Amino acid sequence: MPSDLHFSFELFPPRTPVGWEKLPSLIDDLAAVKPAFFSVTYGAGGSEQDGTAEAVRQVASRTGIEAAPHLTCVGSSRARIAQLLQQYRDSGVTRIVALRGDLPATSLSNAAPGELRYADELVAFVREQHGDHFTLEVAAYPEVHPQATDPAADFRHFVRKVQAGADGAVTQYFYNADAYFDFVERCTQAGLQVPVVPGVMPIVNTAQLLRFSAACGAEVPRWVRLRLEAYGDDKASVQAFGLEVVSRLCETLLKGGAPGVHFYTLNQAEPTLKLWRNLGLPVI
Repeated sequence: MPSDLHFSFELFPPRTPVGWEKLPSLIDDLAAVKPAFFSVTYGAGGSEQDGTAEAVRQVASRTGIEAAPHLTCVGSSRARIAQLLQQYRDSGVTRIVALRGDLPATSLSNAAPGELRYADELVAFVREQHGDHFTLEVAAYPEVHPQATDPAADFRHFVRKVQAGADGAVTQYFYNADAYFDFVERCTQAGLQVPVVPGVMPIVNTAQLLRFSAACGAEVPRWVRLRLEAYGDDKASVQAFGLEVVSRLCETLLKGGAPGVHFYTLNQAEPTLKLWRNLGLPVI
C-alpha cells in the first residue's frame, strides 16, 4: 500500500457527562495508530462550539496529533466567526473543516441565515482573515447533497469552494464506490486538483445506519439493507457483515486511487480499528 496515503478520524463532542468521561480513552485508542489528523464536529447538530473546542484541546494535549474543528457559518456573523478563528489560531489549530452547517428546520430556502450563507463564502472569509495559516477542508457529496436542486448545481457549489481557497475535501460517507470515482472524474474534468478523501462510516447498528442515511442523503444499497434487516437484533452478525462490506469498499477505493480514508468513528474506537486491521494498515 502506498506510503503517502492519509487516514483521519472524525469525533463528535460528547452529549453526556458519561461521554466526556470516556473521551480520553477513546482518543488514546484511536491515536495509537497515528492518524494524520482528527476532525471534531460542530457540537450536537451544529448547536454550539464550546464542546468542539474542548474536544480539539483534548486531542492536541493528549496526543500531539493535529485536531481540526468543524466551523460552520449558518446563522452566524462575520464578527463571531472571526472571533472563533482567532481563538483557534491562538490555541495552535492549523486545520479547519469549513462547512455551511445544517439549516434550521424553519428555513424555506437553501440559503443559510447569517452574514455568510454558503461554505464558499466561509472559505473566502477565512482566507481573507488568515491567509494560508489554516489548511481548509470542505465537504464533498458524491451522491449529491440532499438539499441540492440538481447534481450540476451541487457540483458547481463544490467548484466554488475549491476556487475560494479550499486545500482538500472530505466526502459524505457512502457505500457505492462508483459514486466516488464518478465525482473524482468530474473534478478532473473541471481542472480541480485538490485531494478528495472518501469518508467511510463503519456499520455497527442497522437502525442507526438507516436513520443517519435518510437524514444526510447517503444511499444504503438495497442488498446491504436487506441483509442487515434480515439479521434483526443479532448485533454480532450485523457488525461482522458490516465489517466485510466496508472493508471491501475501502479496498476498492484505495486500489482505485483514493488518497486515503476519513473514518466517521461514531465515537467508538473498535469498529474503526477493526477496519484498520482488516485493511492491513500499520498499528503502532
